[in-house]
Amino acid sequence: MIENKTNKRQIMRIGVVVNPDAGLGGRLGFKGSDGRAKEAREAGAVDRSGPRMQQCISRFLDLQQSSLNRIGVDPTFVAWTGRMGGDWLDGVDYEQRQPSPSESTADDTAALVLDLVSANVDAILYAGGDGTTRDIVNALDGHETPLIGVPAGVKMHSGCFATTPNAAAEVLLAFLQGDLMVAITEVMDLDEEIYQRGEWKVRMYGEAWTPSSPRFMQGAKEQVERASEAETIEGLANHIGNLIEADPELMVIWGSGGTLRRMGEHLDVELTLLGIDIQHKGTVYGDLNEKALLEHLKDYEGPRLLLLSPMGGQGFLIGRGNLQLSPDVLRAIGLDSILGVATPSKLLGLSSVRIDTGDVALDEEFQQRRFVKLLQGYRTTRVIRVLDA
Repeated sequence: MIENKTNKRQIMRIGVVVNPDAGLGGRLGFKGSDGRAKEAREAGAVDRSGPRMQQCISRFLDLQQSSLNRIGVDPTFVAWTGRMGGDWLDGVDYEQRQPSPSESTADDTAALVLDLVSANVDAILYAGGDGTTRDIVNALDGHETPLIGVPAGVKMHSGCFATTPNAAAEVLLAFLQGDLMVAITEVMDLDEEIYQRGEWKVRMYGEAWTPSSPRFMQGAKEQVERASEAETIEGLANHIGNLIEADPELMVIWGSGGTLRRMGEHLDVELTLLGIDIQHKGTVYGDLNEKALLEHLKDYEGPRLLLLSPMGGQGFLIGRGNLQLSPDVLRAIGLDSILGVATPSKLLGLSSVRIDTGDVALDEEFQQRRFVKLLQGYRTTRVIRVLDA
């Protein structure tokens, strides 16, 4: 960190890390992109992580020129050239370290992090998912460099992610101006071995330092379902079952997560734990990707209902673990056909929900509506506020 003696402020150095393969499998229905980048690209996946970093940087540059930049911060960005950094830093004259490899691995991420630490960066702005976070934290090996995550993976349970790319830019500006304290947060990820046995469990893999901003940082994923809520979940299931009985034409699109899966068990419907399923006229179409969802929706003009359970501790209804619900899919379903589902324990820590569709215009449409409907028990609904990101 270099002190500018002229205006008594500090010129900070921000390292940039992009995992260019993060999030590739989201719309394809992959449960993660680790080791499947080539497969995803061959199936038509397009970059997600880089463009999300690009969006964050663009927003930061706008903020930097605004009145919000009250002390005139002008950080030095430090990055590798190419796909792991420089390709996504439009409009930024950054400090170039070395070229990115043509194909990157976790070892390359670790090497980049160590290079940034040796370059004396004050914080790392990175784009990726939980796997990327684990790679970065492992490379830091206890070094207390603060992390600001631009959410770009398929699943993001860790607490060092901002809620959206624009929110990451807000956090970066506030951090640079000294408005945010740095705190320890949990690095979380899905336990892949347990998931292969058909169970969903998020475990803690480590800790990281990150700017503390309850509004713009998402916090770590919590598992809040309790066995005592079995009757509530049965009531939620019965409510949906009654809707289907009342209108046999109703197409139900089931979101991901344990709450909805347990509801399905009460209805004798086998649902995918981390996938998106469609139930229509007694048939269940399981684990559908974006393309398959659009195929089911394109010629269907009847009633449809999208059920989504907010992520415990974070409140995300869209944008975490359900990237198959792309902006095109959400528009095909219709915003009026979305119903949140939450148990009492989730509602205890949930005063609002977050939306991160990956489409700025669609996010704004949700925010302009201000509220979404949420089912909290048998024939019991409420409205809950959509939090501005």
